[in-house]
Parts: sequence; C-alpha cells; structure tokens
Amino acid sequence: MQIIFTASGEFGLPSLRGLLDSGHEIAAVYTQPDRPAGRGRKLTPTPIAQFALDQNLNLVRRPDLNRESLPPADLMIVIAFGQKIAPSAVDHPRLGSINLHGSLLPKLRGAAPVNWAILRGDSETGNSIIRLAPRMDAGNILAQSRLPIGETETAGELHDRLAEDGARLVQQVIEQFESGTIQETPQVESEATIAPKLNRRSAVIDWKMPAIEIARQIRGLYPWPGCRVGLQDAAGAQCARLTLVRAKVVETEGPRWHPGEIMIHGDIACSDHAIQIIEVQPEGKRPMPLADYRRGNSWMPGMRLQSI
Repeated sequence: MQIIFTASGEFGLPSLRGLLDSGHEIAAVYTQPDRPAGRGRKLTPTPIAQFALDQNLNLVRRPDLNRESLPPADLMIVIAFGQKIAPSAVDHPRLGSINLHGSLLPKLRGAAPVNWAILRGDSETGNSIIRLAPRMDAGNILAQSRLPIGETETAGELHDRLAEDGARLVQQVIEQFESGTIQETPQVESEATIAPKLNRRSAVIDWKMPAIEIARQIRGLYPWPGCRVGLQDAAGAQCARLTLVRAKVVETEGPRWHPGEIMIHGDIACSDHAIQIIEVQPEGKRPMPLADYRRGNSWMPGMRLQSI
C-alpha cells in the first residue's frame, strides 16, 4: 500500500518501523515542526521526524496539515499527531484515514489515555484503531487489543508496551483492508470516558489522600510530568530533590506519623495506610531502587517529602 504516515511522538515509532519492514510504500511522513528542547532550548525534531530523516523518507514538518497538498495514497495512518485534521484531508486517501489510540475506546478518549489508565486503577488497557471522525476519538472501531497493567508498572513502561502492540494491530488492520475483510463497529457513546491532558500541577502530591491514589499518581505520571519532591530533614531544610518513580501500598506502622513523613522502615505515611517507595530518580541522574539511593543518601525516620 501507499501510506501517508502522520505522527509526532514516540508512540508511533514502532508502527512506522513495522510499515517499512513490511514493504509498504511511505508516500510521505507528516509531523509537527521542530521545537525548542533541553536546557539550551535548541530546536529539536520530533521523534518521528528524526526517524524519517534517518531513513531518508519524504518528510514534511508543518504546523497545519490541512494546508498541505497531500500525495496520492491508499491510506493515511494517524498516531499521536497533535493536530486536528479536516474532513478533506481525512477523505483524501483511497481507503480513508485511521487512528491508533492507546485505550479501549470508548474509554479514555483524549490526550493522556496511558496515564489515566493507571491513575484510575484499571487492571487492563489496550489499543484501538478507529476511523478518523470529526469528534475526538469517536470514530468507528476497526480493531482492538488488550493488555494487562502491571501492579507497579509506570506510565512510561505501559506506553512502550502499547506502542509495540499497536504496531502489530496496525499491520492486522492493513491486511484486512487488503483482503477486503475490514469490519467497523460504532462506539457506545454512553460508555465514553475522558483522559484529559496533564500538566505539572497534576503531579503535586497531597499526602492526605488515600495511599492507593498516591501510589497510582506516582506510577501514572512517570516519566512526565513526574512527581517531584524535596526531601526535608526534621527542621524543614531541604536535603535533596527527587522524582518518585514507582510505589505500592503497605500497612501503616502506627498513628503517630504525619502524612508525607518517613516512618521507621522507610515507608511514607498517608491518610489511611502508607506507601513504599520502590524506585526514585535523583535530580540529574538515572532512576534507581530506593535501597541503592539510601546507601549513599539520608532517608531517615522523621524526614518529610514535599512536592516541588
């Protein structure tokens, strides 16, 4: 098939690789323009743009796809693109346009389905391939897959598993288009839920919340925006800055501990139970088990974690 591939983030990379490996012709790759990134604010291509450059693909970086003159194609595949596509562009390819979305639609429509699957405490999620529709993530379902969510899995880990799974699902749908066996199922609107965009305020921890919600918040918001905390001594002086990576709920050790305080065995007190921090990321360093961090840094009873 001749395919227009439209994406920006890393979620689409396995699918683009899979299309090339399968011998499909990529008529063009459309992605967002380069944007400032890093401390130096250097203009940086999207992950899709960088891959397309490395593979010498026909790459177009534009802020508005709808103003482009699209090449002839059989199908357009849209994955985490970040632009609203007009009906004229959607209908341009011979077979129309499809979208890979990282949830079991109609659940978790919106910008952050992977994060919200963990934040809501779901035990499973999956991918959906749908027809592009005027309303966000509301098109007819062409295929779905299901994946269990690990007890201490982070959003980053789940994102990567879904991205690989999505590449296989894209191949399945293309084969069904080629064989003429594709089937469409309308979404049940009454079952629709929303996965709104996240920001750094989403990662501020209120230690008075139930422990299960805090553990999900830590895992569901890593690596971005990341639950960042300042480690404070008993006098309130900040000793270190950390991003909390992975946590789980444990029983509290008694009533005398205040929410956010490190208890005798190193767990953190919450309003009901406590959470055990399994993994942390010190500022400027890679993630590491808390046990390794404690070998060279203070993590003592009575110290506190304060969101920053």
